[in-house]
Amino acid sequence: MPDTYLAELDWDATGQPLSRHYGDVYFSNENGLDESRYVFLDNNRLGERFAALAAGEQLVIGETGFGTGLNILCAWQLFEQHAPAGARLHVISVEKHPLPLADLRRALALWPELAPYSERLFASYHGIHPGFQQLHLAPGRVSLTLLIGDALALLSQLDARVDAWFLDGFAPAKNPEMWSAELFSELARLSAPGATFGTFSSAGVVRRGLKAVGCTVKRVPGLGKKWEVLRGQFASDNPPPAVPAWYARPTWRAPLREALVIGAGLAGCASAASLAQRGWRVTLLERHHDLAQEASGNPQGVLYLKLSAHGTALSRLIVSGFGYTRRLLERLQAGQDWAPCGVLQLAFDAKEIQRQAILAAAFPPSLLQPLSQTEAETCAGVRLPAGGLFYPEGGWVHPPALCRLLAAHPNISLVTHQEVLGLQKTADGWQAWAGERLLAQAPVVVLAGAAEIKAFAPSAGLPLKRIRGQISRLPTTAQSQALRTVVCAEGYVAPPRDGSHTLGASFDFTSEDLTPNAADHADNLRLLEEISSDLAQRLALPGAADAPFDGRAAFRCTTPDYLPIVGPLADAAAFAEAYAVLRKDARQQPETPCPWLDGLYINSGHGSRGLITAPLSGELIAAWLEGEALPVARDVALACHPNRFMLRQLMRNT
Repeated sequence: MPDTYLAELDWDATGQPLSRHYGDVYFSNENGLDESRYVFLDNNRLGERFAALAAGEQLVIGETGFGTGLNILCAWQLFEQHAPAGARLHVISVEKHPLPLADLRRALALWPELAPYSERLFASYHGIHPGFQQLHLAPGRVSLTLLIGDALALLSQLDARVDAWFLDGFAPAKNPEMWSAELFSELARLSAPGATFGTFSSAGVVRRGLKAVGCTVKRVPGLGKKWEVLRGQFASDNPPPAVPAWYARPTWRAPLREALVIGAGLAGCASAASLAQRGWRVTLLERHHDLAQEASGNPQGVLYLKLSAHGTALSRLIVSGFGYTRRLLERLQAGQDWAPCGVLQLAFDAKEIQRQAILAAAFPPSLLQPLSQTEAETCAGVRLPAGGLFYPEGGWVHPPALCRLLAAHPNISLVTHQEVLGLQKTADGWQAWAGERLLAQAPVVVLAGAAEIKAFAPSAGLPLKRIRGQISRLPTTAQSQALRTVVCAEGYVAPPRDGSHTLGASFDFTSEDLTPNAADHADNLRLLEEISSDLAQRLALPGAADAPFDGRAAFRCTTPDYLPIVGPLADAAAFAEAYAVLRKDARQQPETPCPWLDGLYINSGHGSRGLITAPLSGELIAAWLEGEALPVARDVALACHPNRFMLRQLMRNT
């Protein structure tokens, strides 16, 4: 993907930005702030609508051109001025050519009164890459979903209901794709009953296009040299997106915003955090003495993106999840809890060289960059056998620190030494039992205990598999401190943390023993030799096979299709009965409502990608429960849906 993926700007004598690609301004040269407030805030009556929100209610704004973010900052400021405590604002904005952070800072410096809001935008503006990107501008209060790429393609995959639209693409004559009939149809599909809009453009193509999808359109006076602008309302009977019944959103809503989350690893802590910041009271149950004691307990994990150039659901989930985790990490202590040192994936054979070349052409250099062997060695600080792909925003993370950050919300109660052995559904929700002892109960339960959730009857049929992995810790030497970035081949080695490098990790599909063993340690050392014999020498490793070593083993939890399992779960027996026709004809789409297990949700099966996929999956769980816009593309969410396995069994007549 060329560098022109990012916006390219020219700047006039007054410091105003101009899009080089479209030859158009981002806002009025005369009174950009006043026009944004008038056209978008006033014409959507946002002041009074914000004031009318109740605690726990949310207003959703959709925008067809993020640009510099000026409109969103104005809306955020107005929201803080009028909305009551406990109300929430969610903005969904699409942008084909995002501004680099430096240009965003320069453009918004024109509006010093918005500095309290723009500074928080800048703090969140990391990991902005193609696809869906979820940002928390004010956690629990204001969130932003940035859709980076083609507007029509991304909006067609958006699952949301929008209350007010900012129609703010560049002028129709300069950017006709943003004002097409197909895009107007998507806006209508996404609009909640009575959704309003405001737009600078009063061109005939805009008026006709909006009227064609059922909008009432009114011309109103503009400001300054702008003669007129448009405002109006979408039709009130736009149906929600049509999806098969087994993937339709559950209509059940919790009578109380209380939840149990079982398992305090990364998936459980993320699920608890996403609910807690939306006002839920969460009990986080953990069988060990503290959180992050199993797969999330390794001293260093790697933000490594194994991508596909073909736009698969897994690849798009990884890009979105990487950005979400990367923004979370900004809240941790760099150097101790994480390091943005980058990740280098070596091209160790001809097949990998070809794969990396395809990836380099498919993704922007802000995400990944091809390096020659010489460039890779300069980047890593040690000699290497090959060049490879460098992920400049990657790095290593101390997973327990991320878990502690997520679980620190005051709405979360961590309860340790409590192993849940059984679940029971009652009229009031779900009960967690340890034999005959009731541990906790709530209307909602999220199962986040990796493969251990197969011990519960409702989730016993999920095809989760445990894979043993062992890491080795190697004491830092004066010479090994030269390593400046994570380097990966078949395994990985990370720069030092607390006096040790982390090296790993083995894959064992049969062993159930978590005692670290010398054989896997020896395998890890062989991986290190493949990555860098120079680094192996710098580490002055003992040569004896029986030399003491420091290691840790844990189980990864994976699925047959390598996608995690995230979302609401149906009753397996009732599902098979309701959709039995699929055994004979998989093309059928019966309209029988899905027999949901009301209040039961899954967040599991993240494999070796948990650092990237689990935190965003917590957001997906919260969106399912709250009826919010999904933070990933609809087809990605459905590819992760727990019901997919029951559906496949029926279609295969097994």
